[in-house]
Amino acid sequence: MRISGVTLFRVSSQLRNVVNGQWTTTHYTIKDRATDPRWKDVYMSRESDVYDVVIVGGGPSGLSAAIRLRQLAEKAQKELRVCVVEKASVIGGHTLSGAVIETRALDELIPNWKELGAPVHQKVSSESIAILTETGRIPVPVFPGVPLANHGNYIVRLGKVVQWLGEQAEAAGVEVWPEIAASEVLYNEDGSVKGIATNDVGIGKDGAPKDGFARGMEFHAKCTIFAEGCRGHLSKQVLDKFDLRSHAMTYGIGLKELWEIDPAKHRPGYVEHTLGWPLNVDQYGGSFLYHIEDAGQPLVSVGFVVALDYANPNMNPYKEFQKYKTHPSISKQLEGGKRIGYGARALNEGGFQSIPKLHFPGGCLVGCSAGFLNVAKLKGTHSAMKSGMVAAEAIFEELQAKGEDVQTIDPANYDKNVRDTYVVKELKATRNIRPSFNTSLGYIGGLIYSGLFYVFGRGMEPWTLGHGKKDNEKLIPVKDAKEIDYPKPDGKLTFDLLTSVSLTGTNHTEDQPAHLTLKNDQVPVDVNLAVFGGPEARFCPAGVYEFVPSEADETKKRLQINAQNCIHCKTCDIKDPQQNINWVTPEGGGGPKYEGM
Repeated sequence: MRISGVTLFRVSSQLRNVVNGQWTTTHYTIKDRATDPRWKDVYMSRESDVYDVVIVGGGPSGLSAAIRLRQLAEKAQKELRVCVVEKASVIGGHTLSGAVIETRALDELIPNWKELGAPVHQKVSSESIAILTETGRIPVPVFPGVPLANHGNYIVRLGKVVQWLGEQAEAAGVEVWPEIAASEVLYNEDGSVKGIATNDVGIGKDGAPKDGFARGMEFHAKCTIFAEGCRGHLSKQVLDKFDLRSHAMTYGIGLKELWEIDPAKHRPGYVEHTLGWPLNVDQYGGSFLYHIEDAGQPLVSVGFVVALDYANPNMNPYKEFQKYKTHPSISKQLEGGKRIGYGARALNEGGFQSIPKLHFPGGCLVGCSAGFLNVAKLKGTHSAMKSGMVAAEAIFEELQAKGEDVQTIDPANYDKNVRDTYVVKELKATRNIRPSFNTSLGYIGGLIYSGLFYVFGRGMEPWTLGHGKKDNEKLIPVKDAKEIDYPKPDGKLTFDLLTSVSLTGTNHTEDQPAHLTLKNDQVPVDVNLAVFGGPEARFCPAGVYEFVPSEADETKKRLQINAQNCIHCKTCDIKDPQQNINWVTPEGGGGPKYEGM
């Protein structure tokens, strides 16, 4: 069975990273190779290639930017070399979303998308919103103006849409490179972004070069677009280097399962959202459940979102999701069906308040790298695509103005232009909905505020609420926290974590340094475990972090990092109390292999 294979692989592959009973980080971003004698005579030069625009990330925003750039070049009859690098083994392989989408950006980018066979066909036919109690549900009216109203939208398997966008990009002349992980930002002497470098391969888990070691490749560009999605590790670096963010982002984790259900229970086009149980009244989060027919399959996309500003370190988002499915109104839709997919991904919840400066010398941020998810609507695909298109237009305009010999451009007009579109106008109108749930009244106060000031006032109030402290700073010590009781999985409706991880297709080369790096190897035990009860063992939705008996002293515990289980959700990079965990890219092609998630 794959489960036992994962378990055995998980344990055996970690032993070389344990020294004297303590986990030891070996990644070169922490352990400098310049001071490591094993690297003394290794040839470290890299090959390079030059583009007009390099795009990091093959999701909706990055591919939309690429397509729009080529459209503009074709119209102007100009040569323009554009490439997209994507760390997944295939385009769409790391994409995970609900998803209900608005097609307005797609209509603009590719007006004949229906004729071209875009996998966008399941129109929303009926919908409901409810507050769940432990055994019942309280309906919430759905009418135009309610943020979650979805009349006219489409239910999609976003991974398939992204795969199709990749095909359209290639047809437009974009060079699309899956299985290529961008691992480093390159800079010119003046400090502007020069491009990116891909990751080195052939490094052992102990951090030493193997016989097959090869340096990555440099991609130089006049402009680099960072389209990595939420909490992209290179986007995080440029945000810090250029001091782009004035207000902290707040995040959530979205967990999703794909089910094939009893055809008699299937309602193609039905959309449902809930809040309330099993979460406490003061915890922001909720669920989605979408019925979609795809190639004759009666599918249900069911998921649960937990805001990462929670205080109780005993919170386990994965187990909250499993518990949610036991609600009578949810279980009756899934019983008799078969679960065929699982995954999880962090998402931006900061909205308008957290939008950073979007451009800098040599590049810009688009899509979820910039934070354009509208959490009140639970939608971001149309905003991501539009932001990529607006960035492309600003970049092309700047390239035309500066001429062919320019080395680097700063697409400053992109920032202004995107703020004049529906992307930012929507976020501004809904800016106070998310923080209104953070009062002592919890979701009750949030619903009242949203009704008064958004549904009826359209977000015109002259004030803007804040999000407070960063998510990682909101955990309380475990000694002050309430224990949370979670039911055991039954293997039919609810499942243990490793069974779920087996559905992701996740795989990483075994003999490579763990890409979940620790800035200080002592912090997990001395701080996280001692003060907060080891929350990384609970907030990770893939079983990457475990506290196990130390080989040096079995009365004590040590952290074990099962890096090959990682599904690239980035939750650990966000919620780690001391910000001691730094997620960096593993070798290209590693991670989940989602199929239409």
